[in-house]
Amino acid sequence: MMPRTLPHLICCLAGLAAAWSACGPAWAHNLAFELSTSDGQRVELQPGVARATAVVFLGTQCPMARGYASQLNELHRELLPQGGRVVGIMSNRQDSADDIARYAAELRIEFPLVHDVGNLLADRYGATRTPEAFLLDENLNLRYRGRIDDQLSPGVTRSAATRHDLQIAVREVLAGKPVSIPATTALGCLIGRVASESPPATAPGEITYSNQVARILQQHCTECHRSGEIGPFAMDSFEEVVGWAETMLETIDQGRMPPWHADPRYGDFANQRQMPEADKQTLRDWVAAGMPRGSDDRLPVEPPRIAGWDLPQPPDLVVDMRSRPFVVPKEGVVEYQYFVADPGLTEDTWVSAAQVIPGSAAVVHHAIVFVRPPDGSEFRGIGWLAGYVPGQRTHAFPPGRARKIPAGSKLVFQMHYTPNGAEQADVTRVGLVFAEADQVSHEVFTLMAINQEFEIPPGAAEHVVQAQTGRLPSGSELLAITPHMHVRGKAFRVLAGDAAGETLLHVPRYDFNWQHTYQLAKPLPLDDISHFTCQATFDNSADNPFNPDPGETVSWGDQTWEEMAVAFFEVSRPLGREPGATAGQSPDASETPGETSAAASVRRAKIEAYIERVFEALDANGDGVIKKAEADIVVRHMHFELWDLNRDNLATLDEVRQVAENLF
Repeated sequence: MMPRTLPHLICCLAGLAAAWSACGPAWAHNLAFELSTSDGQRVELQPGVARATAVVFLGTQCPMARGYASQLNELHRELLPQGGRVVGIMSNRQDSADDIARYAAELRIEFPLVHDVGNLLADRYGATRTPEAFLLDENLNLRYRGRIDDQLSPGVTRSAATRHDLQIAVREVLAGKPVSIPATTALGCLIGRVASESPPATAPGEITYSNQVARILQQHCTECHRSGEIGPFAMDSFEEVVGWAETMLETIDQGRMPPWHADPRYGDFANQRQMPEADKQTLRDWVAAGMPRGSDDRLPVEPPRIAGWDLPQPPDLVVDMRSRPFVVPKEGVVEYQYFVADPGLTEDTWVSAAQVIPGSAAVVHHAIVFVRPPDGSEFRGIGWLAGYVPGQRTHAFPPGRARKIPAGSKLVFQMHYTPNGAEQADVTRVGLVFAEADQVSHEVFTLMAINQEFEIPPGAAEHVVQAQTGRLPSGSELLAITPHMHVRGKAFRVLAGDAAGETLLHVPRYDFNWQHTYQLAKPLPLDDISHFTCQATFDNSADNPFNPDPGETVSWGDQTWEEMAVAFFEVSRPLGREPGATAGQSPDASETPGETSAAASVRRAKIEAYIERVFEALDANGDGVIKKAEADIVVRHMHFELWDLNRDNLATLDEVRQVAENLF
């Protein structure tokens, strides 16, 4: 039961089916109701009670219904002094009274909530989705039906609405005017209804939740859709699944779930999320048959899980970004934050798997943990250790492969926060699984292809930016690829060698909300591949629903409304080989395969000249390290990350040399 102190009501319609059966057609004025609340208050919808009533169907776990809670509170506050109000209707069969109480408390709901047991109100109104709004005037005439506005739709979040449909309709009704657009299409989660008839008894061999459906969901869905994970609702119990079944089918048929964005014509990936057509048809047939439960003794055994971690074993070491929380404000822009932590490693350590877990997933847009080795350490790559973005799976390296953390290294946490309307406290952490040194045959390090010198013109729908890695280490192999763009990102292609080379990965519909690391099913030998070329395609047009401003010229930047064109490559190399000329480290800029001594000399001269120019321009105090604070404001905000590869606000000689080797 809800506490009396919460500023909203939960009403129960149980037992009122007979009263509702006398109601007339759905759009007649007899959509009235008068219900008692659990604490003796009344919620009335009668002619003459309110000048305008926005009846909005909601759900406790639907992301869009949650996303509009703040706007509905504001609309309710605007309406009250003018004799209007908002009333929320909770019709999902999977939403209990306790669920609704938590929803109201978490989102600080200020308007009354009606618990529509048996979806009687939803049936009377003809409501199909959450959120879906019905605006009634003083005489209970329906004046508007549809969406709240166009900011949120499944899989899409615009930076702002272009039309506030419900608010405009309310103001027109209160002003005595006709509603300019009386109907729009509601987009959201399908209401989980109670079936009008009980499903028939199951026959032998019939599709049931226990025997087939639970296994399919366990294989493809419950990794994310379970308590404590990123899925907005759980799918690991019959009661939850039957309520979400039609929404589940819709997202599967639309190709939005399971989330996977690689073109199947290119590459073979170990972590691909693709549901076979046979499994999809099984789910369709089950729903069509009335969603029979079956016998619980046929349920599959839950796979073992490590509490709090998605790792092959409990982590050997957990490192917090710092000892006290970082407080993320409720609104505004938070610049990238960097925290340096000491893992206390007194000897070289090999890591076979790592996972970053945000302290507050609601506001951590992404997190990357870099290794900052002590000066003079033998170290390859850009220092990447592990990263977190919503929806990215954690994976262990193939047998014998591991990253090296030199003794005495520090860990640098790069944190990107996005305020969500409520102050949050975050302590992000990384968990490490160690490997025995004598079991490691290949060292794993991360190379990068990056282009920071681009401008995307206003309105451009197909603007391509190209980036390349430096020459790849001889004897190495490719393990995984991680492309990265922001909200104007449209497609991403990775090629072996130049632009005419073989396509290794194609992401035809890049989705900023699902930033996958594409893990190759088998390591790809790179002896015949000199470098990687990336083609990042951006859509800066008004047709891109994520685009915050099609009229802007867009260039490189950290923030979501700016852009990035970068890809990370996990590469491994057998231990015992000389590093040669690599994009990760080449202290002596030695000759690359196929180069003559003369060509190598020219290359070394270009590298040294570049390094000298950079330090002359940016190393103001001449100490051999470029601090971000030393650079002018343009360099700090637009270009410093070109040299600051581990994002610790310092550009060292090794980092600048690494960039030079990529360039030449």
